[in-house]
Amino acid sequence: MRIAGRGLIDRDKPVSFTFDGRRYDGFAGDTVASAMLANGQRLMGRSFKYHRPRGVLSAGSEEPNALVTTGVGPASEPNVRATMQEIYEGLAVRSQNAWPSLDLDLMAVNDLASPFLGAGFYYKTFMWPRNFWKRVYEPVIRRAAGLGRLSGQPNADAYEKAYAFCDLLVIGAGPAGLMAALVAARAGADVILADEDALMGGRLNAENEHVDGQPGHAWAAGVVAELAAMDNVRLMPRTTVTGAYDGGMFGALERVNQHRARRGEGAPLECFWRIAAKQSILASGALERPVAFANNDRPGIMTAGAVRAYLNRWGAAPGKQVAVFGNNDDAHRTARDLAAAGVHVAALIDSREGITVQNADFPVLRGAVVCNASGRKELEAVTIRTAGGEHKIQADCLAMSGGWNPSLHLTCHLGGRPTWEPDIHAFVPTPGAVPGMHVAGACNGTFSTHGCLAAGVAAAENALEALGRKAKAMDLPQADDAPYNLKPLWSVPGKGRAWLDFQNDVCMKDVQQAAAENFRSVEHMKRYTTQGMAPDQGKNSNVAALAVLADATGRGIAETGTTTFRPPYTPVAIAAMGAGGQGKGFAPERLTTSHAASLAMGAPMVEAGLWYRPSYFPRGQERNWRQSCDREVGFVRKTVGICDVSTLGKIDIQGPDAAKLLDLIYTNKFSTLKVGKVRYGLMLREDGFVMDDGTSARLGESHFLMTTTTGAAGEVMRHLEFVTQCLHPNWQVHLSSVTEQWAQFAVAGPKSRELLNGLLEQPIDNDSFSFMACGDVRLGGVAARLFRISFSGEHAYEIAVPARYGAALFDLLVARAEALEGGAYGMEALNVLRLEKGHITHAEIDGRATAEDIGMGRMLSDAKDCIGKTMSERPGLRDPERGQLVGLRPVGAVKQLTAGAFLFEAGAEASRENAQGYTTSVGFSPDVGTFIGLGFVTRGRARHGEVMRMVDHLREIEAEVEICAPVFVDPEGGRARG
Repeated sequence: MRIAGRGLIDRDKPVSFTFDGRRYDGFAGDTVASAMLANGQRLMGRSFKYHRPRGVLSAGSEEPNALVTTGVGPASEPNVRATMQEIYEGLAVRSQNAWPSLDLDLMAVNDLASPFLGAGFYYKTFMWPRNFWKRVYEPVIRRAAGLGRLSGQPNADAYEKAYAFCDLLVIGAGPAGLMAALVAARAGADVILADEDALMGGRLNAENEHVDGQPGHAWAAGVVAELAAMDNVRLMPRTTVTGAYDGGMFGALERVNQHRARRGEGAPLECFWRIAAKQSILASGALERPVAFANNDRPGIMTAGAVRAYLNRWGAAPGKQVAVFGNNDDAHRTARDLAAAGVHVAALIDSREGITVQNADFPVLRGAVVCNASGRKELEAVTIRTAGGEHKIQADCLAMSGGWNPSLHLTCHLGGRPTWEPDIHAFVPTPGAVPGMHVAGACNGTFSTHGCLAAGVAAAENALEALGRKAKAMDLPQADDAPYNLKPLWSVPGKGRAWLDFQNDVCMKDVQQAAAENFRSVEHMKRYTTQGMAPDQGKNSNVAALAVLADATGRGIAETGTTTFRPPYTPVAIAAMGAGGQGKGFAPERLTTSHAASLAMGAPMVEAGLWYRPSYFPRGQERNWRQSCDREVGFVRKTVGICDVSTLGKIDIQGPDAAKLLDLIYTNKFSTLKVGKVRYGLMLREDGFVMDDGTSARLGESHFLMTTTTGAAGEVMRHLEFVTQCLHPNWQVHLSSVTEQWAQFAVAGPKSRELLNGLLEQPIDNDSFSFMACGDVRLGGVAARLFRISFSGEHAYEIAVPARYGAALFDLLVARAEALEGGAYGMEALNVLRLEKGHITHAEIDGRATAEDIGMGRMLSDAKDCIGKTMSERPGLRDPERGQLVGLRPVGAVKQLTAGAFLFEAGAEASRENAQGYTTSVGFSPDVGTFIGLGFVTRGRARHGEVMRMVDHLREIEAEVEICAPVFVDPEGGRARG
């Protein structure tokens, strides 16, 4: 119910929304949870496994029970915390995990079967009959499991990712965080203040206390206003810092438009931030822990701090008759605030003996505990146990407090473990767990407002000192400094299930059962019971579960230890983390500098080693890709063609031992290569099979540039790093991948030199720049590199410029080529050109081929050793019966060849046992006038001229082919050298 005169909501702005189709009214500033409680609706969800009725437990992101689905259709979002979702006009909210309705959930029959569904039941049941698992058990379990459901429709919402940099990141805008941000900002530091709440101020907005003579929320608002006016401060409300990572990097999720009914066109729903901070201050507060007793999950049973928050911040009383149960003085504040607001307090039940409660206008029961709760869909009464026995009192809300746990999760994201602090019976952060992070306030075990303010100042001063700055003197605001008095109470013995993990339906007996079955390690217990494995990561339950496990195993809590906290701190939509990738595959997309120009020319793109490259460039009346491909091949053979080859891996190798490294990596020798020359090289794996091929250019005495195939660039880089770091760490050589730093283009064809001389500041000729030469050139005032190498077999060059000039150079080269009756060519033409010359790709060196197999056995130098050489000499890899690289051309009535087909002797049955080889690559050659191909045939080099039968079982194609040499055009190589 609403309480007049209470709360920070705007009562001048009424807001209506629906829950399960029913209209509810609230005010601007309300959350779904506060508005529902104000309307008397306590039942908001059903539990995960047993479908027990559940209501709100907390008032923040730790909420385990009140998970709802917002939106409709593709915009629906499941598992939204009702405690965090702000209401807006027209918001549609639905309950989840209930069928057919929240009020009447037939799946609640699971609760009756609970004796058979305890911890680890899935390890012990559904074992027989064996074939029932996939057909019966698994489909039924999967249908029943889960919380909310996705719509199954494409998500039309927009998401963003962004980057921010600062001197100091302050995480949490409670009293400690506000003071830390204020001190650092006044000292001139570049500050980011992030808080997951819409209203900065933390617990000051939920408490009835004063700071510097004014209400706490008003003081907080004043500080926020001062910070907002500073140019060196960025305020980030509705932003949860979800993870701490190496190097001062933090992940953060900003709920940009989750609170708005209307968004601007293209406005993002959420934004995922990567924040790089030189220093950080964690001021994330603390989370109140429940007490485990029988049926402590009834709707209406909440944490005492949450009840206080709904009263003081949202002006909503969760019940008309409220009982308060706790083991610490903080619970007393809830009783006093309720009574002062005119809410009937049925009793204050404190488990401690001999406590003093001043000005209590309600019954106080000392040394008493709540041992049971009555009701089903809402709380009706609680059973109180005292030294004199048990009795019931009527209550529709129970505010319980078992103490506070510092919210220290971010300090553990780099592998750190928290430290048990016996004075507050809670874990606190271990100093230095995250480099550059200072911890302040309640998340460090300081629970008074005065202590939090002082801790914020101290943390800011330490951070400023690390930044080389000095804090300005300022007075510490006056605030409450009451001590934190607590006597541990983790659970109350009694008949019935006492719940620990509300989200995963884990109770005390589950943890005790795990210990009885020798799952004594906290990590084993976690997995056996699923305690702490729900989306809330056990924020409300972990410490109490550890206490139960410690008791069951005869250990202390500190000895029992904690589970591992991992990012994200709260759930993050994959769409937010992958913003910009919607509709894309999981693999990254790598685009060349000519990508936009290729698309503008109508080129369809194909993926090659994560790069997107043009397949062909259609023109005019061409009806299919073959016509385009034939034309482009003609460019290279007759005039000049341009191809973007930037995707080839480029590794810069420098140092006195650079040549020694290449001699070890390649089968052939590179230490004898002259400066200004390029050499083709073959690389073996350690097992003797070919890893990759490519060229290396000697740019200086101790400077080489290695090129690799597009697909193997990463593999080769890893191979080189392994050699330099593990095999020869003493060698003086440095490696850098520079693939993205250079845009490189092939200029191939009889008119290639003519085209280049029209651009180069210093023209070249055959004498000054012979075949396999390389060197620095300039064009248009830009420094470039020129290589005279050819993958097409024609007179050709490759010119490389810094990537920022790539797009302009491609446009210029294509325009010049078209003026010479040539043009751009794509991957299809490139494949035909290399087939005509018998050049290999990874279609041939697929991990099963040796240097002998591809006809390059003579490249294994006798003058030196190389990686893989010894293993390549094994008898099995030198067997003359192995498949050898050959060329193939059709000679029968069927002229089509296909890649991946098997080869059989003429007249032999097309069976696996009779296979003589297979095809690897095929294409139609305009120069030869027919299909040509490459493949491997047993003793292939000795069988040139033999006719075999090609059989493609998949495509149902058969053809007669003649085995020939793999080079079809210009076998002498005169064109490339001329």
